[in-house]
Amino acid sequence: MIPEILLNEDELPLIRDIIVKSIRSRIEKIGAKGGIVALSGGIDSSLVLKLAHLSIGDDVTAIIMPEEGVSPEQDIRDAHTLVEQLGVRYVEIPINGAVEWFSSVFPEGDFSEWAHRLALANVKPRIRMIINYIYANIEGKIVIGTSNKTELLLGYGTKYGDMAADIYPIGDLYKTQVWQLAEFLGIPTEIIRKAPSAGLWKGQTDEEELGHTYREIDSVLYALVEMEMSVREAAEYLGISADAVRDIYLRVIRNEHKRKPPTITRISRMCLDKDWRYPVERN
Repeated sequence: MIPEILLNEDELPLIRDIIVKSIRSRIEKIGAKGGIVALSGGIDSSLVLKLAHLSIGDDVTAIIMPEEGVSPEQDIRDAHTLVEQLGVRYVEIPINGAVEWFSSVFPEGDFSEWAHRLALANVKPRIRMIINYIYANIEGKIVIGTSNKTELLLGYGTKYGDMAADIYPIGDLYKTQVWQLAEFLGIPTEIIRKAPSAGLWKGQTDEEELGHTYREIDSVLYALVEMEMSVREAAEYLGISADAVRDIYLRVIRNEHKRKPPTITRISRMCLDKDWRYPVERN
């Protein structure tokens, strides 16, 4: 673990205040009535709900959307414990029926088992996204996202699913820093210590799927992004294999499309002019 990635004790209250103010500012700027947080019972959504509650109080609504038989019972219990502890209004909506319906319209053909599994896994966060925005639209609120910086850089999320939100309060915090801030804000220990999971299928864990621990991933990302090292330099600096660093680096590159809006094909009259050039800034 790169020491620089760890937050100092005096930084934690400052970061809390910055995030709390950013949520309130975003809501006030667009004239919304509050925020919606999809609460899984995991550390990211639990931390975001706590921050949102500090920011807007009773104007935050938590939506718990388990897939019965897949979502760990402990996660559901932890979600209930947190909303009761905070006194936050919440609704619980199992997504099993919606998952079954979408499964029924999958295309027929000789598709691999992995393709089917991946498609189904991506259906689930998109269902949850739809429910988030139903409540946001009806209640005049914004959707407060729960993705952290590690996930956003890796593209570890579903496009138009859990990555769909109106603000990412912890989007500039690495997973390691999320753990620190969660502990500082008093998130229950059992939530902080359990293995992170996106709940995509029964028994799934993030680190097993990614092939690296979050601490290793964060160290590599910090070296590549914040310290602007090359793959070789990062491997030497961290004392780990270049293959491990390259694997993480390639994930960042391959998933760049998830961090950007869709490409617009330019067809304006300027583009049709063979002598057209990009505008030049002039004094």
